[in-house]
Amino acid sequence: MSPRKRILSGIQPSGTIHIGNYFGAVENWVRLMADYDCFFTIVDLHAITVTYDPKLLPQRVWDAALDNMAAGLDPARCTIFIQSHVPEHAELCWLLNCVTPLGELGRMTQFKEKSERERENVTAGLLNYPILQAADILIYKADAVPVGEDQAQHLEFTREVARRFNGRFGDYFPEPATLIGRGARVMGLDGDSKMSKSMDNFIGVTEEPDAIWEKLRPAKTDEARKRRTDPGSPDKCNIFGYHKLVTPEGELREIVAGCTGASIGCIDCKKILHRNLMKVLDPIRERRRDLALHPDRVREALDEGARKARAVARETLDGAKKLMGLL
Repeated sequence: MSPRKRILSGIQPSGTIHIGNYFGAVENWVRLMADYDCFFTIVDLHAITVTYDPKLLPQRVWDAALDNMAAGLDPARCTIFIQSHVPEHAELCWLLNCVTPLGELGRMTQFKEKSERERENVTAGLLNYPILQAADILIYKADAVPVGEDQAQHLEFTREVARRFNGRFGDYFPEPATLIGRGARVMGLDGDSKMSKSMDNFIGVTEEPDAIWEKLRPAKTDEARKRRTDPGSPDKCNIFGYHKLVTPEGELREIVAGCTGASIGCIDCKKILHRNLMKVLDPIRERRRDLALHPDRVREALDEGARKARAVARETLDGAKKLMGLL
């Protein structure tokens, strides 16, 4: 029997995850654990490339671990670890720095956007972010990377780095494929932009049901429905987009009929969504509470994950250094 293919994905330590993170990424990762050898890393080294509070970073990393484990990343079925606990990532990043032309980095869309926001703090780390991301992937010789649509450019950059290294030193790194799951783009409650904590248009996966309802109740719907008796178009309604993620097919058809025929109002529609969303989020919130009560269990999982990751990373790094004449 051939070994399972390997995937790698990074988890940003940016506080509690929201339903955009869950349906756009984590839910897909959970499914992939059945068929792939999965490595998931909390990318704290990436987090320090922009202005941040070092006093808050440890808690953000911890919250990311709790939330993602609660959402289904089972350490018994995947390798989950903190990026900085595997120093081989940073060492391979330096090696890849030495084969990557400077001009390619300046053209990266994410660098342009972040450097515009961080004008007073445009560091070399921010410029080299894509190389560290390439190192994260290549050090495990990942066959594929599950990503959102906004990360497609970075993955193509990683493939180019692999090609450049292989062309110069010999065929060594595989070029990872792209895996995009359903819900790759979940809009925010405002209906105008992608769900984001920084824009305060999000629903946290571990928020209490009452708090989630208070966010859903005033959320934007189809603007054509100014009164309850006005017919609407579900495909123009952001709330219906959420329904597609959690509501069964039969109930979806009833909502379409009720909206287009004006037999149900937007509040009715949101109440149905809230009920179905809670069926998904309630178990996550309960698992999160349980994990928080057993911090040693979480630390042991992260330590074991780092140990497993280092064993793989060390072997890959030694092979790369040998090809480059460093051993």
